Amino acid sequence: MIERELQSVIEKKLFKGKAIIITGARQVGKTTLLKQFSEKFDIPVQTLNCDEPEVREFLTDTNTIKLSSLIGNYKIVMIDEAQRVKNIGLTLKLIVDNFKDVQLIVTGSSSLELGNEINEPLTGRKFEYTLYPVSSKELINNQGLLSEKKSFESRLIYGSYPDILNNPQDAKELLINIKESYLYKDLLSLEEIRRPDLLDKLLIALALQLSNEVSYNELSQIVNSDSKTVEKYIDLLEKCFVVFRLNAFNRNLRNELKKGKKIYFYDNGIRNAILQNFAPLGLRSDVGALWENYFICEKMKRNHYSGKYVNTYFWRTTAQQEIDLIEEADGQLSAYEMKWNVTKKVNFPQSFLKTYNIRETAVITPGNYLEFL
Repeated sequence: MIERELQSVIEKKLFKGKAIIITGARQVGKTTLLKQFSEKFDIPVQTLNCDEPEVREFLTDTNTIKLSSLIGNYKIVMIDEAQRVKNIGLTLKLIVDNFKDVQLIVTGSSSLELGNEINEPLTGRKFEYTLYPVSSKELINNQGLLSEKKSFESRLIYGSYPDILNNPQDAKELLINIKESYLYKDLLSLEEIRRPDLLDKLLIALALQLSNEVSYNELSQIVNSDSKTVEKYIDLLEKCFVVFRLNAFNRNLRNELKKGKKIYFYDNGIRNAILQNFAPLGLRSDVGALWENYFICEKMKRNHYSGKYVNTYFWRTTAQQEIDLIEEADGQLSAYEMKWNVTKKVNFPQSFLKTYNIRETAVITPGNYLEFL
């Protein structure tokens, strides 16, 4: 059992009078995390699974009297897959406001309905976190630095979903199953998604353009749709933790791109499953893109779990000068270039260095990446 970093983060927030909300993609280990919590504490724990119709019915449009009969003497109430309950935010608000000695822990497999349902009712009443596929730091803590370095190629190809790590011999089959059965299950329940086939085409197009700047107009032509629909579907995929966007950084320089964007996948294995390409690195033409996607994801996990609040961007000019990753924190910028070829020399653009308040620049390679994670 790999101990998740989020467990210790959440433990420090328990019994502070606020609900704890854990979001993340399906199959990243949210339910397992709840089980670890329930086994660790020597106090009564009530666990409710909203995949069960009876639980959904009970938590929908409920009241304090009914909730009191449900909670009883339990001191921790865990609600799993909460996004499946209509008006769940109002139910959670009732619990937080009326059961002050009860710790509420809630999980949801997407920020779609969950985000819309809870934000207003739980304003000032929650701590919210995201659980990602297993991080490199979690793996090093569990099995050691040497073992994780040996598994580096596997991470770039198969990613780090818990089921993949536990069953590496079945990695291909499991990833295809996640892609087909779980990846955007929440999306397909929405009335807005009228063309499920468009999701498949769009994901393939995004996977093929990994690490490159994308255009909604160009994507719309590839998938035979309109740019507004493409933008809406990408937004929904982002809220389901399938992909995420990096926008172009621009402040002062006239030739900086103003509206550019790149789209990355939360997990390399999912990206490769979409293309059904699990070839070894030595036979691939997309190694650089896989490496860039991997490091940006790992850096995002590190920032989130360590409580480091940063804005992330990429940077490019009309003259094709580019920096892969920009992090902005407290008014200072850190600039990172990801290079698979460790012998390739990198010079950060002088126009960027002279214009902005730079805290750090670094070239990230397979030889030094763990120093930054």
